Amino acid sequence: MDWTWLEWAAVAALGGVVGASELVSRFKDNPGAALRTRPAIFYIAINAAASAGAFGLVLANGWFGPHRWTQVLMAGVSAMAFFRTALFIVRAGDRDVGVGPSGFLQIFLNAADRDVDRHRAAARSGAVAKVMKGVDFDKAKKALPPYCLGLMQNVPPEDQQTLNQAIEALDKSEAPPAVKALLLGIELMNVVGVDVLTTAVNSLGDQIRSLPGA
Repeated sequence: MDWTWLEWAAVAALGGVVGASELVSRFKDNPGAALRTRPAIFYIAINAAASAGAFGLVLANGWFGPHRWTQVLMAGVSAMAFFRTALFIVRAGDRDVGVGPSGFLQIFLNAADRDVDRHRAAARSGAVAKVMKGVDFDKAKKALPPYCLGLMQNVPPEDQQTLNQAIEALDKSEAPPAVKALLLGIELMNVVGVDVLTTAVNSLGDQIRSLPGA
């Protein structure tokens, strides 16, 4: 039986997984929902196509032979490396811009980021408004973050530090308390996800909620 189709599928899948992992690292609150958006699927397809193209070059030139699965693996890895390298770096304003395949891929990654953000914004807004309804910011700022982090087991220290800094800045801002409560929910959602945030708010209950009529 000719298993060539399986080799091509494996190469494309390898490239797609790499593209998906990049997006997952950027949308931690609900990576599954982010990956189901059209921009994310398009970006993953670009990565898969890049790996398939590399496999075609490997077969045409007989590189990494004679073992075909070695060629499959190397094609996927080489495509990842090639499309993530810059031939040289130029300074554009206050930014360093890579010129080469990485710049090409970065354009699509940035476009996917913006579109996925737009698709997720409405869902995130509705979710945080529902979860944080009635939550008093001054009560929640000290109790809710440590409780959410306590429910989790693997939040990196740097993420915890970034969260604490964001909450400190939020506490010093002049936004209305109701807005601060929503922003607190968004910051926590970014780290622990909406399910953990919902569980934490429900568990703390009246300890973090505004008094009736307040």
